[in-house]
Amino acid sequence: MTPSRDRQGKDFPYWLVLAAVIAAGMLVAIVASDVYRQILATLSSGIAVTIFVTLVAFGLASALGLLLAVCVLSRSTILRQGARFYIEIVRGIPILVLLFYIAFVGAPALVVGWNAIAEPLGLGTLATRDLSLMWRAILALAIGYAAFIAEVFRAGIQSVEPGQIEAAQALGLSGWQRFRLIVFPQAIRTILPPLGNDFIALIKDSALVSVLGVADITQLGKIYAAGSFRFFETYNVVAFLYLVMTVGLSLVLRGFEQRMRGRRA
Repeated sequence: MTPSRDRQGKDFPYWLVLAAVIAAGMLVAIVASDVYRQILATLSSGIAVTIFVTLVAFGLASALGLLLAVCVLSRSTILRQGARFYIEIVRGIPILVLLFYIAFVGAPALVVGWNAIAEPLGLGTLATRDLSLMWRAILALAIGYAAFIAEVFRAGIQSVEPGQIEAAQALGLSGWQRFRLIVFPQAIRTILPPLGNDFIALIKDSALVSVLGVADITQLGKIYAAGSFRFFETYNVVAFLYLVMTVGLSLVLRGFEQRMRGRRA
């Protein structure tokens, strides 16, 4: 190990101490101040909405991303090119633009398509208002992040040594068995760290759903600040809540990644 790497490995996390001190100061201020306690109570319901939007969108994005990655690595030219088209186009669109497009263009088109199929079959029709803005936002985040997560899965799958796949094929394992028993268990070690980073990024990007009026942390903070004119105190609490979620989860993921490295060694 070179001295620079050794120094980096033993470098004391002063930034974490400073962040902990600031967080402790904010927590004391929230507990001691009636204003901060009132703001936190107002934003408390938004915490559940933020977590729900993040978890559901990330679950859908992961499932779609895995499907896209498998298609990219498929032998079928149509599947490969179709998945690559989706990934490159969606990655080139800002999440905020995608959010507006899905909410006000994609959702009405989806309703029209559903009604065209369901009405002749007697399954009942939908109105655009039946699709809540929260679910439109979840769908947009899932569609957007699936393109990024697909590349994570693709890189992880391709990191598995071809010799192991060839050995499994020689043993007579089917394509699904090779993927389930050989490829994915090894690829997951490479996939988990960047997948965790995407999850943290999605927590932050979930704040964008506030532009559709979804009552998450950011939206409730915006409403409270506009009504009370306490912008400084309100956005202090908003930033504090997001930092607790993102930095806390980042530390958990970093510890998990170090444990995985230790197992490899």
